[in-house]
Amino acid sequence: MTTTLQARPLRLSTASPTFEADFQARLHWSADTDAAIEQRVADILADVQRRGDAAVLEYTARFDGLCAPGMAALELTQADFKAAFDAIPEAQRDALRAAAKRVRSYHEAQKKASGESWSYRDEDGTLLGQKVTPLDRVGIYVPGGKAAYPSSLLMNAIPAHVAGVQEIIMVVPTPVRGSVATGGSGAATAARGERNELVLAAACVAGVTRAFTIGGAQAVAALAYGTATVPRVDKITGPGNAYVASAKKRVFGTVGIDMIAGPSEILVLADGTTPPDWVAMDLFSQAEHDELAQSILLCPDAAYIDAVQASIDRLLPAMPRAEIIAKSLNGRGALILTESMEQASAISNRIAPEHLEVSSRDPRRWEPLLRHAGAIFLGAYTSESLGDYCAGPNHVLPTSGTARFSSPLGVYDFQKRSSLIEVSPAGAQVLGPIAATLAYGEGLQAHARAAELRLDSEKK
Repeated sequence: MTTTLQARPLRLSTASPTFEADFQARLHWSADTDAAIEQRVADILADVQRRGDAAVLEYTARFDGLCAPGMAALELTQADFKAAFDAIPEAQRDALRAAAKRVRSYHEAQKKASGESWSYRDEDGTLLGQKVTPLDRVGIYVPGGKAAYPSSLLMNAIPAHVAGVQEIIMVVPTPVRGSVATGGSGAATAARGERNELVLAAACVAGVTRAFTIGGAQAVAALAYGTATVPRVDKITGPGNAYVASAKKRVFGTVGIDMIAGPSEILVLADGTTPPDWVAMDLFSQAEHDELAQSILLCPDAAYIDAVQASIDRLLPAMPRAEIIAKSLNGRGALILTESMEQASAISNRIAPEHLEVSSRDPRRWEPLLRHAGAIFLGAYTSESLGDYCAGPNHVLPTSGTARFSSPLGVYDFQKRSSLIEVSPAGAQVLGPIAATLAYGEGLQAHARAAELRLDSEKK
């Protein structure tokens, strides 16, 4: 006997005396990584740092079942990218080009607004400013095999390219079908796993410099420490599994990283004017990522919440990933009845969601109240999925409430800023006594004397 798959997000009301406790329990998610994963990752990182290419080859064979005689067999070329681009359907080529154009246009505007060097001279001729320069080399981690995300490649590589990064190194696992973590059974020369042509085509469009068919903690280690074949990078960005996240966390400091991302999230702030099917599908769009993804609706209209639940019931059976959606909504989803849109906005700020849809007739009315979100989607026609693929702004966003203090991936993540100071002779006379006084107060006499030696009264 089969049972009908059901999705029943938790129904909450802010008027309930237990709302606060129920709300916090539903939001809770632990970012703690399993101790066994942490230890295994530590061992892999240390081994790659010590043995380089040999360790990367060994772990790639063990975890991806992809055996190769040397690292050269695991490197993708520009010809591979171009061949993949030419091989995919014309509709996909056009979609890649259109998405890349919009993503590039947005990040070029972002660079002009905040990413240029600047300086000025004050009244005594001293020059003060800031020099903005790109990172030399960055590493992009792209999930591969069956879990392939060409959109993530565009969102990571294009802003790096716009920022002026000269070398973009991509790592993408290409596991052999049927491989197991204990080792692969492929021939020693069969260095070709499940390559995703759309990912390689996206690399062609986005301007990736070099790429290697490696993944996991060993790929992060190779990028962070460098091997005889894989160049050491300055920063690593891109999503991955628990092993990748743990490895990125451990190599931070040796290299920069973008963030440690948690499960995907969507919060829909609705006034009840959007077709309920649209909102139900928007909740599905995050729930289908994985069972820990979180989808929440905030709305002051109880009848509308009932209509959205009815849409969920009707639409779910037709979804290919219905089981994942159901587990996500049942385990972490919520439909919350609020007293007003103002209260809903306040609750949204407490959640600080990754994706925030303002699905209302007048979204601009509520936008000024919203302070914390990775990305804000205004209006019923602005589905979150458009932002994932082609709207233009970056889809690499802070999760798990970190939008309270962090930002989407952008051009600024691939640049660094150096302060510029050129003190004129006249300026030294103004600044010297100030610096000397403060330095003597801190007990740093050499600091003070260095400033005083440049005063006119000190000249012989």
